[in-house]
Amino acid sequence: MLAKPIWEPLPDYRPYPPAEMAARASAFHANLVRRRTVRDFDSRPVPREVIESCLLAAGTAPSGANLQPWHFTVIESAEAKKRIRVAAEEEERAFYNGRAPREWLEALAPLGTDSDKPFLEEAPVLIAIFAQKSGTRPDGRTVKHYYVPESVGIATGFLILALHDAGLVTLTHTPSPMSFLNEICCRPSWEKPTILLVAGYPKPDCLVPVHGGLKKPLAETTSWI
Repeated sequence: MLAKPIWEPLPDYRPYPPAEMAARASAFHANLVRRRTVRDFDSRPVPREVIESCLLAAGTAPSGANLQPWHFTVIESAEAKKRIRVAAEEEERAFYNGRAPREWLEALAPLGTDSDKPFLEEAPVLIAIFAQKSGTRPDGRTVKHYYVPESVGIATGFLILALHDAGLVTLTHTPSPMSFLNEICCRPSWEKPTILLVAGYPKPDCLVPVHGGLKKPLAETTSWI
């Protein structure tokens, strides 16, 4: 028998006058414009409660049937980060030395990236994000998860925004394949690692590529009908 839905009044909704809505939307955009992907991380530690609050924020993301098909492994130990760097750089060398098509390498060229990934050891926090094809209900039943890539992608976006809003910088690192993360993070083989999120403070002399406003204009990415 299917469970009957349980409903409640919408909690904590806050309406704003149109002028305040516009101001809040503009301020939110201005805050996000400051966000940049960083590859030069300072090694000073991040308070654990900051990471925990950001992970809680990520957990509020919508998901298929509210099954929350994700797992976050926070990596702080020097030994684990060293193992991850060794494994990631092995995959990256294969990528840059033959696996990647020429067009992809040309697209990456302006960023100056290569197979050397020192930030995997220098940054204070790595967060391995896993997608779960199935999960266990409170009564012990195993259930299939739905819309897993979409749900995990939204939660990852929430996490990046939360870390940025807390005053940290991030890098989304995606060596392929990433199955080595299952072993290092002690996660089951049926969980798929999707992103290794690097987080921390930027080095005082941190440099980022000049993108010159390369984010596409609204007219190019949006249509109204």
